[in-house]
Amino acid sequence: MASVKEFQVTFDCADPERVARFWCEILGYVVPPPPEGFASWDEFNSSLPPDAQGSAFACVDPTGEGPRLFFQRVPEGKVVKNRVHLCVRVGTGLVGDERLATLQAESERLGALGAVVERVMKADGINESCIVMQDIEGNEFCLD
Repeated sequence: MASVKEFQVTFDCADPERVARFWCEILGYVVPPPPEGFASWDEFNSSLPPDAQGSAFACVDPTGEGPRLFFQRVPEGKVVKNRVHLCVRVGTGLVGDERLATLQAESERLGALGAVVERVMKADGINESCIVMQDIEGNEFCLD
């Protein structure tokens, strides 16, 4: 029997710290402590060569249950739809109008952080409602 493996989700982006802090707000994640010997991430970042400064950032689930999220700077911008995306489960167990209202309330909260609603997919008799959004760099994710 195969064992469950620990994993992280990696995002390519232009501004790793900004995107990481955005996802901390969405998921309730936190920024881990800086490496040993550094009082802050800014101090650690300043110790790196200029071309490496600001090139990566991470956030973690404070309970230790969810995957680590890692954000790395890449030179190119996002061009096409994500092949993999996160689904933020805010409507679990809810149906109909109650589910849609919960999703819409969360989309408004995230909109204040810079997220954008791409489309609202209303229940169709087979699937319940969900809202497709984009984070602050255009990466798609769902509220479901």
